[in-house]
Amino acid sequence: MTTHDWYVEHREAYVARSLEPGEERAFRNHLVHCDECARGTDRLARELGWLGMAVDPVPPEPGRARRMASVILARRNRWRRWLPLAAAAALALAAGGAALGGRSERRELRTLLAEREGELAALQDTLSVLRRAHQVLQTRISMDGHEGGLLIFQDAVSHRWCVIVHGLPPAPAGSVYQFWFITETGMVRSVEVNADTRRPAFMTLPMPGVAAPVMGAALTMEPVVNRSSEPRGVTLAHLVF
Repeated sequence: MTTHDWYVEHREAYVARSLEPGEERAFRNHLVHCDECARGTDRLARELGWLGMAVDPVPPEPGRARRMASVILARRNRWRRWLPLAAAAALALAAGGAALGGRSERRELRTLLAEREGELAALQDTLSVLRRAHQVLQTRISMDGHEGGLLIFQDAVSHRWCVIVHGLPPAPAGSVYQFWFITETGMVRSVEVNADTRRPAFMTLPMPGVAAPVMGAALTMEPVVNRSSEPRGVTLAHLVF
């Protein structure tokens, strides 16, 4: 790999502002002398402008922003490759599905398209929250030799949160990871979190339907049988604004 190849490979990371400070300075200096990379980053900035990775976050641990951005950019690129195939399949359906080999195949394809459209809509919804986030909170979590964390992006426009849990192993048998809202009047149960050390868990959550203001959030490990309105298990993370 040449020096220039490194700049080409990291254009998206530069536009998403996920490079380390020293790397970002070097890339910015490179753009002054390289018209090719300047044009490439301008094009990517237009394409990725809706990602909103340029919010003013709480400074994350070294490398964390890059890893989070890499996950989002990888999903965005995967959808870019898949959508033309989906469009072609939709055209085939509109034409009557003559080449699909029968009603069963058409039903399966319709189901697949509906699932992919739902996943894409969820991803776009998550990214919209990231774009408008006015505050970012984070805390580290250590568990059974694994180092993970909890990140919360607060959207002041839609009053929703993008919650990211990363680095945790799957919950032990008989237990679940449970996310909670902390309000002035107590804890409000939210969603269960499917943790996996291989990739972060992304959740876009509305504020709980209670009158009391939300003051923070918590992540606990609860017994599967516990469906009470208050945590009974081990507290892994606790954030108060």
